Amino acid sequence: MMIMGMESSPDPPFNETYKNFFNNNNIGRSTKSAYDLFEVDECELPLIDLNKLNMGEMEREECKKEIEKASREWGFFQVVNHGISREILEKMRFEQVKMFKRPFQEKIKDNNLNFLAGSYRWGTPSATCLTQLSWSEAFHVPLDIISGLQGGPSNSNSNTLSSIMEKCATTMSELAHKLAEILAEKMGHKSSFFRETCLPTTCYLRMNRYPPCPISPQVFGLMPHTDSDFITVLHQDEIGGLQLVKDAKWISVKPNPDALIINIGDLFQAWSNGTYKSVKHRVVTNMLKERFSIAFFMCPSYDTVVQSCVGPAIYRSFSFREYRDQVQDDVKKFGHKIGLPRFLV
Repeated sequence: MMIMGMESSPDPPFNETYKNFFNNNNIGRSTKSAYDLFEVDECELPLIDLNKLNMGEMEREECKKEIEKASREWGFFQVVNHGISREILEKMRFEQVKMFKRPFQEKIKDNNLNFLAGSYRWGTPSATCLTQLSWSEAFHVPLDIISGLQGGPSNSNSNTLSSIMEKCATTMSELAHKLAEILAEKMGHKSSFFRETCLPTTCYLRMNRYPPCPISPQVFGLMPHTDSDFITVLHQDEIGGLQLVKDAKWISVKPNPDALIINIGDLFQAWSNGTYKSVKHRVVTNMLKERFSIAFFMCPSYDTVVQSCVGPAIYRSFSFREYRDQVQDDVKKFGHKIGLPRFLV
């Protein structure tokens, strides 16, 4: 496979860096799993209208029950009337695309990226085979960096991006906290735990791009995983590619331009004693089209202790630092995350 003008190309050098994975034997061994990627049903996630939270008591309670049910049965759901206008999301996508269209060599350097400097990552450094490779790139930015710019960087393009990112991030953060409080309330807890532990210094926004993949579907855009946070808020484009496990089968999520996707993370599953489900999901590649998404991750400080809010506990208490360290160790040793099963009582 040839590498086209790498100096000016926006695409990371997947072919050159992972060339040992791209031989016929490796691709042949992944053929079955590749076919499995497309042997899935497309589905509509549970769709919840958050405007009902602003109505009468009956409507509010109905909405809260819908959120609870989806978190128990799916671990994923969609929300509309979520507080972020389509105009903001479209501006965010426009600025995001511009940033990713910069030459790869520029993205990996710190110059000219201002507040995004050092936040760029791509591929899977720990991958040892094709099925462990994620064909994607991302900017991974803590919220306090976005919100603490005090007028933004001097570069006008970056200033526009930071302004739009701040609007998205603050609204997504408030949405995640509101949903966490509802889910805690349905467990019988009216607690300030999430407000006190999930702060701008610990939560982050991640802009994702999945370039066209010439060997799709033999490689993932994002390999199967669960999220190591409390709640994730996702906005995806119309291309699709997000899949999740439901009833022991992979299903494909149909894009909805008006909705944000919410999913429960590992920490909420542990906190709720297994009541709310952190579900395995992945992104499949597209041979011809690139895909963009932006995700907010609601994370606590590393010293925060996560423990079941009801008993008898099925998970032992652990700090977020301990959890992250264990995940990273497992990825280095086995090429994939093991996650919550490590912390069963």
